Amino acid sequence: MPARQRPFGRNYAFVAAGTVFVALMAAAGLRSAPGVLMLPLERAFQWDRGVISMAAAVGIFLYGLTGPFAAALMQSFGLRRTVTAALVLMAVSTGLSSLMTEPWQYVATWGVMAGVGSGAVAMVLGAMVVNRWFVARRGLMMGLLSASAASGSLVFLPGMAALAQAGGWRPVVLAIAAVMALLAPLVWLLLPETPAAIGQKPYGAPEDYAPPPSVPAVGALRGAFGALARAARTRTFWLLFAGFFVCGLTTNGLVGVHMIALCADQGLPETRAATLLAVMGIFDLIGTTASGWLTDRYDPRKLLFVYYGLRGLSLMVLPFTDFSLVSLGIFAVFYGLDWIATVPPTVRLATEAFGDQDGPIVFGWIAAGHQAGAATAAMAAGVLRAVQGRYLEAFVIAGFAALIAAVASLMIRRQARGMTAAA
Repeated sequence: MPARQRPFGRNYAFVAAGTVFVALMAAAGLRSAPGVLMLPLERAFQWDRGVISMAAAVGIFLYGLTGPFAAALMQSFGLRRTVTAALVLMAVSTGLSSLMTEPWQYVATWGVMAGVGSGAVAMVLGAMVVNRWFVARRGLMMGLLSASAASGSLVFLPGMAALAQAGGWRPVVLAIAAVMALLAPLVWLLLPETPAAIGQKPYGAPEDYAPPPSVPAVGALRGAFGALARAARTRTFWLLFAGFFVCGLTTNGLVGVHMIALCADQGLPETRAATLLAVMGIFDLIGTTASGWLTDRYDPRKLLFVYYGLRGLSLMVLPFTDFSLVSLGIFAVFYGLDWIATVPPTVRLATEAFGDQDGPIVFGWIAAGHQAGAATAAMAAGVLRAVQGRYLEAFVIAGFAALIAAVASLMIRRQARGMTAAA
């Protein structure tokens, strides 16, 4: 379809957002797969759980580290090209993993290659698309896209667990490779580079709206490190970075990777534990979308205080429950609503402090902190479980870290207007 014949007019912004919603959900599902693969790989190859956790930790870390470079690459090389290439890389890496026989091959495919690919289809992509395609309802749309990134990591788990239980680990990786291969051309067809590329203005833009000046093609490295250098001079950046480190520590690094194994230690079947995570994903979709709506109306610092505080308490309580259907159901609903509700207020604070141009790249660095925390939890919890035979300490430590992040969120200073990229 020629670029200027797209349907829906200015409402095409929702088509672009919907396309990114699906891509984010699929990429997050890929990143959650190591939690499903942990026990099947342990049975198939007799690999140590700490070794298996290493691949998950490497993938999570690169998933976050790629973010700021991907944001800069989207500005210079093109958003559509970058996302399509990332989906192809994920398809190739997960497909190749079906041939693995050694732990280093698991680290290379799922840790390095899939980590870099999924890092370009992550929260920073949501921030980039929202800033380009929306003027009104930015908080709400960021909430929806954030929810897709979190819910995708949970909603697909029952299906992946069923595949693993029926046929082992190989059908899981082949199914993920097929999904990524199908998504790549879909994104290329449905995601224009900008609203101006199809002769439109962003949703909610006034009639006299003028698009921001194009960003010089300075290269991904220079753009990413330049934005970091400007942001690193501020206390706001470091408080947001530290808070998001704890956010990753307490979500996909700990619960996302180890929740199925924790439930298995308590005698629960893998499919039931995966269903529990899927329930969290459904309530996360509700909670994160509501968080976006709240971010448009209330102080995002106070929202972060509430989110981190409640999350910390729930993690400290979980190991002391009886792991019955009732107690796990309550935890799934409560924790799911708070899973990644921190994203919309964090994006709002980053955009306020660093502007529309630097904001997405700076948020990419903040998201790198999120994945560094997740990688820390994925690796440390696996080591603690291997050494001590239980997950108790891992969950209690993560809970205390969340309480500290809650207090730190109130120390962030808000700015009346964002800083420009040149400031």
